[in-house]
Amino acid sequence: MYGVHRDLYRPRCGGIYGKEAEEVKKYELTSETKVFLGKTLYRIKALVQFGNVNAGDLGGWIEKEENLSQSGNAWVYGDARVSGNAWVYGDARVSGNAEVSGNARVSGDARVYGDARVSGNAWVYGDAEVCKIGAVFWIGAIGSRNRTTTFFRCKDGKIYVSCGCFLGDLEEFSDKVKQTHGDNEHGRVYMLAIEMAKARIVEEKNEVH
Repeated sequence: MYGVHRDLYRPRCGGIYGKEAEEVKKYELTSETKVFLGKTLYRIKALVQFGNVNAGDLGGWIEKEENLSQSGNAWVYGDARVSGNAWVYGDARVSGNAEVSGNARVSGDARVYGDARVSGNAWVYGDAEVCKIGAVFWIGAIGSRNRTTTFFRCKDGKIYVSCGCFLGDLEEFSDKVKQTHGDNEHGRVYMLAIEMAKARIVEEKNEVH
């Protein structure tokens, strides 16, 4: 499932993101504004048709164009807010009362909605489905490179892990940690993070509605 997406995220491994140069913009910032946590956010408006968005449709709120890609089908809907250095791109959707901020990245076919919050250095992508605060968990400055590791629930109900260039489920991540770090300090911290994620994120099949 994820092999198709890996090439899309190669720039992430290098840590360099260039500015997009598009001849035709898919949206613009309108004059409608709101202040949120001391930042001025602008309502967005679609200029062309893409995905399930029609030209003229009003979207959610962003602080600046760098928050939402001008390419792909990514979109911010309703009362959702994207600010800071956060970036939504690919075919990702942010909707409802969701908030993406800090240095967070939401991409691929990810869906962030409801009252979900994604912030800090969290990376949510692939088939992620984050609908509430308890559907995502991230922890920073761990491992030999002091990376941020993000755990999130996907559409199949399982918990997946994004760490550096790695994307896979909990079992795959655990196997990778054991293979790379064994029982050293980094390995032990990663295993503790896995247990914290299990306690924080309830897999869909076990969730009581």
